[in-house]
Formats: sequence, structure tokens, C-alpha cells
Amino acid sequence: MLGPYQANKDRTISYKGNKLFSPIKDISNIKPLTEEFENRLLSLNKDKMWTAIAKINHTINLSSNKYFDKIGAIFTALPLTTRMISSPGAFYGKGLINYTTDTCPIVLKWFDLSEVAFLSESSQIYLELALVQQEINQVYSIYNSFRKEVADSTHLSEFHHIEYEGKISQEENEKIALGLIQEIIFDLLNKNLTDLQQFLSNEKIEELKIFSQNIQSVKKITFKEALNILYKDTNDSRYLNFSMQDFGAWEEIRLTEILNGMVCVREFPLLEVPFYHDKVIGKEPLVANNADFIWPGYREVIGSGHRIESETYLNEKAKIFNLPIEDYMPYLHSRKIDKYSPTSGFGLGWERILHGLLEMPFIWSASQFPRIDSTLKL
Repeated sequence: MLGPYQANKDRTISYKGNKLFSPIKDISNIKPLTEEFENRLLSLNKDKMWTAIAKINHTINLSSNKYFDKIGAIFTALPLTTRMISSPGAFYGKGLINYTTDTCPIVLKWFDLSEVAFLSESSQIYLELALVQQEINQVYSIYNSFRKEVADSTHLSEFHHIEYEGKISQEENEKIALGLIQEIIFDLLNKNLTDLQQFLSNEKIEELKIFSQNIQSVKKITFKEALNILYKDTNDSRYLNFSMQDFGAWEEIRLTEILNGMVCVREFPLLEVPFYHDKVIGKEPLVANNADFIWPGYREVIGSGHRIESETYLNEKAKIFNLPIEDYMPYLHSRKIDKYSPTSGFGLGWERILHGLLEMPFIWSASQFPRIDSTLKL
């Protein structure tokens, strides 16, 4: 199966290796070494691996822009500084929801203002606001994102997002997200085969080709079904609790192993995902109209969802997540705009897809200039 990792019965995660990197028994507690970043400049100059990654990144950029242009999405230039972070639960509502998937932002001082500013951790809110423009129905951005997270094998503190928002349903949103991955893989196989062959065997490349051809038939399950599958597999009572508290890297990897491929997990617990996700009507317990796409043998590479349509309900969610209403007023007021249309959108992690696709050992191994919490070398 595609993907760099294997979920072991003892709950460790092994790296399976590729043509350049040897297998690793357990990657769970391996931290990035400062020396690796200090030597990155020399490595960039001497190691042809980086030339291949540079060319692959170039194609990912071209493919993404080509794909969005083809479907009629408009590129939108957005700010990297904001008072409206897309995932504010961990910052404002930590005492209320202490295991939300929301992430803490990077805080900075903005000139002489008394309020702090944040570095953007997603373009999503501003992409939604861009859709209030007349005759603009689909938008996208390719930008840096910053998150106050300790780096591990699949997390960087600064990374790149390919994000989309459109006046469409969640079902259509999921098709567009998968279409983007399909376009990227198709172009890489046709333009960068030699580069891919530095990392992947011919068997893996053939598997990648078949995977891309069938990507729209990806297995789709609800989060509740995912927990049931994990409980049946492990007999571990933690999966009887309808919560994301025990749903992490091991669980994501294991699901793709059990289901033998990419998995789309839908309908996460409503109050454990970012506040802007709408709920699915008629479901108990309350679940979000959202979906994560998990790369085979790896982690989530795309997060997606349908945004709250109702102004009243959006204000209710803002209170639940303890948001500073004054700062979020432009977003809350967007629902009052004349002829407001409900939207759905997704974000694809650039380094995540590269990490999973090339079957690299660590995400910093797939990034030319990685940014992590413990160093700013290079």
C-alpha cells in the first residue's frame, strides 16, 4: 500500500522506507536535530534529492493554478496578519474545549496597537469574505500558514496551504478536493517521472497511477463508523467514546491499513472541530458537515467542510467558542450581505501531500526550508 508509515499493534508507528531512506522501527518520539538544519545549505547543494523536490514543488504549483483556473476559481491575494484566526478554539476556548482540533496561533505585536495580531494559520475566513464580491463564485489561495505547534514527524510550525472556497455543497467540495489531488498526481507522473523515481520504486509508481485513476471512489465513512472499525480491530474501549480525544496519527494510519487505501472521514463531533463548520441536521450526537481525507499509510492531507449559513447559529457558535465578537464582526456580518450564498471549502497541506506521496520519513525531510518550534536555522 502507498504511504510511508505502518501502525503497529503496540501503538508505535514505523517508517517503511523508500529508495533513499531506510526503515525506522518507531518514529513516534524522534525529534528534528538542529544539526540537520544547520547543514541544510550544504545538503541542498550536494544532494540531488533536493533538485527533484524543487521540480516536484514547481509542478504542484503549476498544477494547482491550472486546475483552479479550469474550474473557474479566482486566485485571491490575502493578508498573513489578522485578528480573525480560522481555528480559535484552542486560543480563546481552551478551558471549555481542551482537545479541540483548533490550533494556537503565533502572536505578534502590530505597531502601536494595544491588541495583539496573529499570523494566519489558514486563509479560510478571508476566502469566505472574498466571495461576497459580485460575480465571484469560487476562490483559492496558496499561502504560508503558521501554527504554534511543537514539530513532530508530520507537523511543521510554518507550512503551506492550498485552499479553496466556493458557493457549492459539501458533496461538490469533496469532488473538487479529490480532483485537485488527481490533477497533481497526473501531472507529476507525466512531467516528473524521473524525479519521482528517485524516491519510489516502479511498483509504487504504478500503484500511485492506479490510485489517482480511482481517486473519486475513495472510501467514505463517518467518524462514528471510524471509531467502530477501530474498536473492532483493537477491542480498546477508548473507541467507545464519541470524541476525537483519542483519534490521532496511529488511528488515521491504521484506518487506511484496514480499509486498504485513502479514507474520507466525515461528520466529526461538532464542538471538537473549528467553529465555522455547519452541523448536519437531524444527527445525534451533534456532528459537523465536514470531512478529512487521510492519505494511505499516513495522515490527514485535506480538511474540508460546509460553512454555517445562518447568522443566528453562527453567533451562537461564536459564543460557545468564546470568540471576541468585535474582532470577528466582519465574518459574522458576512451572513447579512445581500444575496449571501452558503459556501464550502477545503485546505490541502502542501508539505503533507509531498511527505506522503514521496514516502519520506519526516515532514522536515520533504521541506527545503523547514520551520519548526526549536530552531530558525537556515
